[in-house]
Amino acid sequence: MSSLSRKQQTQKRHRRLRRLLSGTADRPRLAVFRSNNHIYAQVIDDDAQNTLCAASTLDKDLRTSVTAGANCDASIAVGQLVAQRALAKGIQQVVFDRGGNLYHGRVKALADAAREAGLQF
Repeated sequence: MSSLSRKQQTQKRHRRLRRLLSGTADRPRLAVFRSNNHIYAQVIDDDAQNTLCAASTLDKDLRTSVTAGANCDASIAVGQLVAQRALAKGIQQVVFDRGGNLYHGRVKALADAAREAGLQF
């Protein structure tokens, strides 16, 4: 039995992932953070340590259309919004950073929506 809490296990997985993933100016990192109540996505240039664009269920654009912040429908809306904002800044290719979360459910819904909206990863 693991003595680490679920959050610590997620953080450990994220650190392990981040050894391999890095966002550049050509191909920034699409980082996903999933809390119990909301989901957040940022497009980050790690070389310049700069967030290029972001979206979350707390955004004014989404607050009215999304009823709950912690379901797949909300994740799809956030994925579409972050993809639109990235494409508006001329970003087409990203590296997907699932933030230590398993690639299913809300994280997968966000990724699929971002792909359908035009981001390549």
